[in-house]
Amino acid sequence: MKTSVLQENFSKALGLTSRFVSQKAQLPVLSNIVLKTDKTKLILLATNLEMSIASCIGAKVEEEGKIAVPARTLTDLVSNLPKGQINLNSKEEHLNIETQNLNSTLVGLNANDFPVVPEKIGETAITLPAKSFISAMSQVIFATSIDETRPVLTGVLVYFEEGKLVFVATDGFRLSQNKIAVETTADLGKTILPRSSLLELIRTTGESEKVLLEIKNTDNQVLFEVQSKAADIILTTRVIEGEFPAFERIIPKQSRVKVNVDKADFLQSIKASLVLARDAANVGKLTIGEGVVSISVESSKSGSQKAKVDAKIDGGSIEILYNLRFIEDFLNVCGGEEIEMAFVDNATAGVFRDVKSPEFLHLIMPVKI
Repeated sequence: MKTSVLQENFSKALGLTSRFVSQKAQLPVLSNIVLKTDKTKLILLATNLEMSIASCIGAKVEEEGKIAVPARTLTDLVSNLPKGQINLNSKEEHLNIETQNLNSTLVGLNANDFPVVPEKIGETAITLPAKSFISAMSQVIFATSIDETRPVLTGVLVYFEEGKLVFVATDGFRLSQNKIAVETTADLGKTILPRSSLLELIRTTGESEKVLLEIKNTDNQVLFEVQSKAADIILTTRVIEGEFPAFERIIPKQSRVKVNVDKADFLQSIKASLVLARDAANVGKLTIGEGVVSISVESSKSGSQKAKVDAKIDGGSIEILYNLRFIEDFLNVCGGEEIEMAFVDNATAGVFRDVKSPEFLHLIMPVKI
C-alpha cells in the first residue's frame, strides 16, 4: 500500500474508528485498525465483535494494499503530527509513516486475519431523517434495562408499522415508545438493537442530515450509513436474539383522570422532592385533585416534604406512589413545555406524554407497597 492523506482528515477518522476497537481483545488482531485503499479512498476498519465501523476518507492512492496497525499507537502518533500531508507506505507487516519532519515505522499484522467488516450498504437501505431519528431514539433508549440476565430488555425494539418506524424500550418498570415517518412499504420484521450500539450511533451521527438503514435478517446484522464531518461511515451492529415482551397489552386503552402541567414547574418540583426521596428508594406520592398535583416524600432519615404544582385536571382525584427518578428521566427527554398524564387507578401504568411530541408515549408502573 502506498498512499497519502491529510493529517486533519486522518486524525479525525482515527479518533472515531478507534472507539470501536476491542479494549479487552482475546484475539490480538482486534486491538488493531485495518488501513485499506480503494481507488481514491483510504478505508479504516475496526470491530469489537458486537459493533464494527468502516470509515472512509479521501486519499491519493499510488498502490493498493491493506495492513492492520495497533489502534492506540497509530491514533496517538497521528494526532500529534502537524497539519498537512502524511505519506503511508506498507510493506509486508510494517507501516511507514512519513511527513516533512518525521519518519516512523510501525509493526503491524496481516490484515487477512481481521474479521470481515461491511464496507457498503445495500440498495434496499431506507433513508431516515437524522434529526427525527436521533430525537426519537433519545426519548426511548433511556428506558432500556441494565440487567444482563434479560438481554432482550437491554436493547431497543425496532419495526415498521403503517409507514412509520417504531422504537420501543422497557426495563419492566417503565416503557417508552416513539415513531417517525419513513417512506417504505417493506415488512422487515422486528429487530432488537443493543443499547450500546445505538448510543454510539447517536454520538456518531452528529450534524448529519440523513441516516441510511439496512436490516439483514439472514446475518443477524443491521447496517447504518452516516456522512459525518470526519468521514463517510458504515456502522454495523449485531442484533439481540430473543422475544421482546408483548408490551401492547399493558398500554391503557382509557383513563379516569387526565392531568396537564407545565414541564418546567413539574421538573423543578420532582428534582426538589428527590433530595429527600433518595433516602426512601426515590419513592414519592402523587396526589392529584382540585387543580393541583402534590408530590409528597417521607424519609425516616431526612424528614418529610410536600411540593405543589398547578395543573389542569379532568376526571377527579387520585393518589399514586411512583419512583420519582423515573418521572425525572421522562421529563429530561421532553422537548415541549407542557406534559399530559393519564391515570386509571393506583395499580395500572400511568401514561405520560410530551404534548409537543404526539408520537412519544411513556408508561411508568406505580410502586406497590
